[in-house]
Amino acid sequence: MWTVVYMTTSKETADKVAEILKNEGFLVKTKEALKSKKKGCYIEILVPEAEAEEAHKIILEKNL
Repeated sequence: MWTVVYMTTSKETADKVAEILKNEGFLVKTKEALKSKKKGCYIEILVPEAEAEEAHKIILEKNL
């Protein structure tokens, strides 16, 4: 099962986070989620559930 570890409305930020996690060895998926008239589209960054805690630690360490 896949778990969301990060959400953003910026395609650039989503690509950056996904690339960092991939470089750290994680399997990563991105998915367009909620659509908002004010903010546009939210993009979810997902990793396998078993890797979610470690991926979240990387995100925090990189100040993303």
